[in-house]
Amino acid sequence: MRTLSTFARLPLLGVALFIASPAFGAAKEFDFKDPKGVNAISFVLDSLLEPIMGLASGISGKVTFDPAKPEATTGKIVIATDSLHIEHQGMEQTLHGPDWIDVKSYPEMSFTFRKVADVKTTASGAIEMNVTGDFTLKGITKEITIPVRATHLAGRLGDRMHRGAGDLLVLRARFTINRKDFNIKPDSSDEVVADEIEIRASIVGLAPGQ
Repeated sequence: MRTLSTFARLPLLGVALFIASPAFGAAKEFDFKDPKGVNAISFVLDSLLEPIMGLASGISGKVTFDPAKPEATTGKIVIATDSLHIEHQGMEQTLHGPDWIDVKSYPEMSFTFRKVADVKTTASGAIEMNVTGDFTLKGITKEITIPVRATHLAGRLGDRMHRGAGDLLVLRARFTINRKDFNIKPDSSDEVVADEIEIRASIVGLAPGQ
């Protein structure tokens, strides 16, 4: 026979089980190596004489994200440098060469998450945050802070892939780096090669369901 004290403990037990459930507030690892091949990052060197615009499509890396605790986000995004593309073939070969990115010596560039701050949720439910991390290009690593907008789409993986279950994480960012910080044509005039390289990312990570 259950006593009154037994019934009094039942609601607390239910709350405990709910909190302990792995589906509640659990961080998930999102893979940014897109099987659809859609993920890309754009870059612009808007110089006076010869503006350059291109894309990098070789995106990979993994990010661990919990929508209930975005300040704990960790991970690394990697770009294959030989995937940097400019429409003009000659300019692309120059970009890949030793004076520029030197893709043979440095096959990857990357950004590693170190700290997340200034987290806020927008009216649409997206999460805006400033991510400080290590940006590595041409063998040189600099700490930079990037404004990132993260959109967690629970249960929407099947809508994008047309198969399977799981979540999506969309990361959007727009920031600049200085080419001279990374030994990219450091002696060139900024009229010919812009000092600032603008980088824009809108990439999707996948976390398949169990």
